[in-house]
Parts: sequence; C-alpha cells; structure tokens
Amino acid sequence: MAKSDAKSLKRRQFLTRAGLGAAAATTIAAPAIAQSMPELKWRLASSFPKSLDTLFGGSDHMAKRVAEATDNKFQIRTFAAGEIVPPFQVLDAVQNGTVEMAHTAAYYFIGKDITFALDCTVPFGMNTRQQNAWWTHGGGAELLREFYKDYNVYNIPTGNTGAQMGGWFRKEIKTVADLKGLKFRIGGFAGQVLDKLGVIPQQIPGGDIYPSLEKGTIDAAEWVGPYDDEKLGFYKVAKFYYYPGWWEGGTQISSYVGLDKWNTLPKAYQTILETACAEANTWMIGKYDAQNPDALKRLLAGGAQLRAFPAEIMDACYKAAQTVFAETSAKNAKFKKVYDSYKKFLDEEYEWFQVAESTYDNFMVRATRAARNKKA
Repeated sequence: MAKSDAKSLKRRQFLTRAGLGAAAATTIAAPAIAQSMPELKWRLASSFPKSLDTLFGGSDHMAKRVAEATDNKFQIRTFAAGEIVPPFQVLDAVQNGTVEMAHTAAYYFIGKDITFALDCTVPFGMNTRQQNAWWTHGGGAELLREFYKDYNVYNIPTGNTGAQMGGWFRKEIKTVADLKGLKFRIGGFAGQVLDKLGVIPQQIPGGDIYPSLEKGTIDAAEWVGPYDDEKLGFYKVAKFYYYPGWWEGGTQISSYVGLDKWNTLPKAYQTILETACAEANTWMIGKYDAQNPDALKRLLAGGAQLRAFPAEIMDACYKAAQTVFAETSAKNAKFKKVYDSYKKFLDEEYEWFQVAESTYDNFMVRATRAARNKKA
C-alpha cells in the first residue's frame, strides 16, 4: 500500500471514530438537556375577547414564541375573557392558582389598590416609549415588582396600545358643562378624574359596551383606537369620535405569573418567557400603528365625525388629574412611592422630548399635510 493510501485510510478511520464519539456524546448528553427542559403545560386567562386580535393576539404571540423556543416543551394555552373566569377576575385566578398566568390591563384592579394603574397608564401619563424607558432603565420594574409581591404575582410587560382615542359620544362635547351627568364607559384612574367634573364613570367589559351604547344605558364609551373600535362597531350607535384619550397616553398590557410558579421555573424558561413577552410588547404596538390609519379612514367613510377635545376641557381635566394624584399620594403610601418615581421620570422625559422628538414629529405632520394639500 502506498504511503499516501495508508495516510488516507488512517484519516478515514479517525473521522469514523470521531463521528462515533460525537454520536455517543450526544446520546449521553441528551438526558441532561431533557432534565433542564421539563415539559410544562400552563393556562393563561385573558381579560380580552378573541375578536380583538391585537389585544388578545398579544398573548397568543407570546405563547407561540415560548413554544417555539422550547421545542414545544413549555406550552401556554390562552383562554379568552370568560372562558375560565370573567375578564376582571384574572388576577384572582392567578393568585389562587386556578391558572398559571393572566394577560390583562393592570388598571382593571384599582379597586384593590390604585397603585395597579401605574403598571398600565394614568391620566396625562407616559407615552409608550417613556413607559418602556421607565420600566427598563428608570426603576419602574423594581418598584412595581416589589408592589406585586403582596399579590403573589410576577408581572411582565406584554403589549402596549400607544396613545388611545377619546371615545365615542352620542352628542358633541364643547364645554366642561357638557360633561355633567354624562354616563361614560371609562376604565381605571380616569374615572376618578372625570368624576370631579360631573361625569358618571361606568366600568364595562369590552364585549358589553356596544349593547350598552345602543340601549342608551351609557352616553359615551372609550375603548382603544380605530382598529379595535371598528371591530366593536361603536360608530353605528355614537357618531362623534373624540381625541386624544388623555387618560391613556400609552397603555401597557401585562402578563401575570403566579410568583410561586415563576420561582420554580428553570432559569432558561424564565428568560424565554420574558423575551417572548418583550417581543409581544413590540408586536402589539407595531400592529396598532400599522392598522389604525386605514381603520380611521374606514370609520370616517362610515359616518364617524372626528372631533378634538376643546382646550377648555383638556385644561380642566389636567387640573382635576393633578388634584387626584395629590389626594391619592396623601392617603396611599404605596402609590406615592411608585408615583414619585414615575412623575419625576415623566417630567424629565418631556424636557428631552420637546427638544428633538416632538419638534421632529410636529414638523413632519405639517410637511406631510402641506404636500398632500398641494397634490389635491
């Protein structure tokens, strides 16, 4: 046998042995990997109906990504509002172990403690980017997770609607006096603010708003924005569509995990779940930003009449909100601790946003409008 042939044979024998060794190593390692990736099947109770494919869709998107990242070993089955528990009882369901997770808007639970609102949105509060900045780099995560420990919950941001609309009204609202006696479906903290101006706040689940408007049980209702509002058909029974929704400048949607369940999750699963929630956060605001423009055009074509809240009303609501914040801080130490951080961060953010962000946005609005008018 030639020397070159002998060397070739030895090389083939080495590669064969190496291949067998690698296969053996893989076989040996597999049980260890399997042990670190247990098979889990969790249930998630949402506060939203499936028809709202962006709000409810956020939990579906998150669950899909968790399953994909774990080769389907960690599965989260999502249930719409009412399938396991009513929409406003999902927090209780996580606390008592009925479900492992929930997907909800934290301000639904201000009846337990108004501090919950700061994990979602408050009147004249942060926009989406500011909320994310406070959560990730401004101390928001640490403060809120300390608060949630009392409820046996680990909270994770899993969506945002962006700035919302001001809602649908049966009649035009021109002055502060027009608000008196108005039965308005509005959730969370904002109801307390509007109460000071004579409004009668009503908290009604999304699926019950349309019949309440249609029957005249309420005079006005807010939900989210054009894409979701179109699905719910509000324009058919209340034609005046107001903006902006000053009570929801950037509404954060959260996932709740039972704290005991969270603490027993393998570290890899914790990381995967939080990463999937962060992706769903971006996915949700992206979908709203993509879908709202066309939805608004369709609503206007269908007879909706767009109205801006008059400056008189905006100013009165802002003043009332500051009064509510001061009163709440004076009687609720938990709220004050979180709100002091929130408000300081918010004020500093707008010092910055007015320099570049707002200036740029305002210019682009004017330039785009001028170009469109020129073409017309």
